[in-house]
Amino acid sequence: MASLPKTTEHGDAPPDTAPLDEVAHPRRRPRQRSLFGEILDWMLVPLLLVWPLSIGITYLVAQAIATHPFDQGLERRVAVLAELAQRSPAAALPLLRRTQTDALSSGDRVFMQLRGAGGRVLGGDPAIPPPPDAAAPWTAGVHLRDAEVGGRTLRIAWRWIPAPAARTAGAASPAPALLLVQVAEGLESRTALAREIVRGVILPQFVIVPISILLVWFGLGQGIVPLNELQARIRRRQPGDLSPIDQREAPEEIAPLVDSINGLLGRLEQSILTQKRFIADAAHQLKTPLAGLRMQAELAARQTDPQELRASLRQISLSVVRTTRLVNQLLLLARAENQGVAALGASATLDLRRPVRDAVQELAPMALDKGQDLEFDAPDAPLWIRGHALLLHELTKNLLDNAIAYTPRGGSVTVRLQADVANWRVELSVEDSGMGIAPAERERVFHPFYRVLGTGHDGSGLGLSIVQEIARQHGAGVELGDNPACAGREAPGLVVRLRFAAADPAELGRRTI
Repeated sequence: MASLPKTTEHGDAPPDTAPLDEVAHPRRRPRQRSLFGEILDWMLVPLLLVWPLSIGITYLVAQAIATHPFDQGLERRVAVLAELAQRSPAAALPLLRRTQTDALSSGDRVFMQLRGAGGRVLGGDPAIPPPPDAAAPWTAGVHLRDAEVGGRTLRIAWRWIPAPAARTAGAASPAPALLLVQVAEGLESRTALAREIVRGVILPQFVIVPISILLVWFGLGQGIVPLNELQARIRRRQPGDLSPIDQREAPEEIAPLVDSINGLLGRLEQSILTQKRFIADAAHQLKTPLAGLRMQAELAARQTDPQELRASLRQISLSVVRTTRLVNQLLLLARAENQGVAALGASATLDLRRPVRDAVQELAPMALDKGQDLEFDAPDAPLWIRGHALLLHELTKNLLDNAIAYTPRGGSVTVRLQADVANWRVELSVEDSGMGIAPAERERVFHPFYRVLGTGHDGSGLGLSIVQEIARQHGAGVELGDNPACAGREAPGLVVRLRFAAADPAELGRRTI
């Protein structure tokens, strides 16, 4: 008698549903990217950004270069004026009265001034302001500064010098202790020289930069020629040519890509060979039952006795049932093989108890017809794994169908689920008290259409092949062994075990309330 204990329904994962926004707004196809354009952008954009920066740096350097000789000229003039003033302030007065023009300053006027320590102008242009340190006037050496005079920026060089120790006749008071010597000139010549330097450096760049862009464009085009040649070689291939691409004909940088393509071609070739072999085997397996159906139909057409006609029709009905099951198994195996890794990547988290329990309930009438005891043993807590409920349902159905078919009348079949907490695994086992499978046959029974001789059971030989393929997609192995419960009996029985990785090891083995 079949016994199906109830299991708790707490914690069952809700069915996966697609987000409504994805249905209302389908995802747009991404714009195709150009490798040539991206490399060109990464090369030219920095060049065009650095170009204005180089112009600014060049202008600053040109200003420094242009300023240096003019500052030296100012310092020399200060030195000459200071030497004359130290001898006698009266000796410097003719030079201060005369307006001097420097030939190198492109017409810029040079202004001179001599002041006493109290700030009184002793000679020269009175518009030149005193330096900021006039209140504490002793600072050795020549100093430079910029100042606004009459709305015009002047470059001023100044120096404090000791006054000559001259005394007037009969006078008791000494001459001023310090004198301030200042020489100033405009910045127009400096700016004009800096512009000339910048113009001499920048103007050639307006020719060099476009030429550089053209050379980069041409060089990049030549650099991707090997890619175009590889593309042309692949396009010239015949549709059935799945041979590997020679990596020596490809650049070193795309060798990993070529290696990946070769791996894909190898897998594709293996898949095509598997499909061809499967189609050939399926055609061979379907030929016999279809030929039998044709013969039985012809015999039924010639029958005149109603009893014999009904017997022929019953035989035709049984043949149709067997052929239908064979076709369904072929389609299921083809579907399982074609889903592969993509199907596993799209799998969802589910409670393994549900598809297994549904399969047990579906095949319970078959066990009852043979007078077998069908038992389903599962824990109360959910057993979460990642997988496909439909494929796991079919896996369990094939295991149960084999167990029920190869177990004699009055035998027992047990479907057991348990959690392996130590190894973070969920174990599914199907135990029967049938004749079992000899150790020498346990590898071959997984081959499609292979049947163990002498069993007395007319099967298609696809059940365990389907089980192995679905288990492989779920990362589980299939183990065959003798049933320990049948130890000492004539028939060793069979145990089929599968171990799935737990989806949430932290929740494995916990009971729901």
